[in-house]
Amino acid sequence: VQLVESGGGSVQAGGSLRLTCAASNFISSSCMGWFRQAPGKEREGVASIYTGTDRTYYADSVKGRFAIWQDNAKATVYLEINYLRPEDTAMFYCAADRPWRRCSPMRTDLAFWGQGTQVTVSS
Repeated sequence: VQLVESGGGSVQAGGSLRLTCAASNFISSSCMGWFRQAPGKEREGVASIYTGTDRTYYADSVKGRFAIWQDNAKATVYLEINYLRPEDTAMFYCAADRPWRRCSPMRTDLAFWGQGTQVTVSS
């Protein structure tokens, strides 16, 4: 599976961005997620979704500001980020897993990863 992220950019605090993850093929009954890594920090999961279902999972730190959803027909997963803060500045990555594995933003050992898209938030 190849994953290509897009939609990052430089925005002012309080703004919004919609990130897109286009997959070469959708793996049904599997976890797809968005992760971020800020300079000098470990990669952290922010949101996950189980393909073919409405089951979504969010890190506590982003609940209420981030939204993840999927378009199965387009093999695409989206991440809407609202009320951006300078501390959201990071490289955002999309990842996909093999079928039937646990889906959680806490898992960073997913099987397939994109190259990332940069989000920079200025105050």
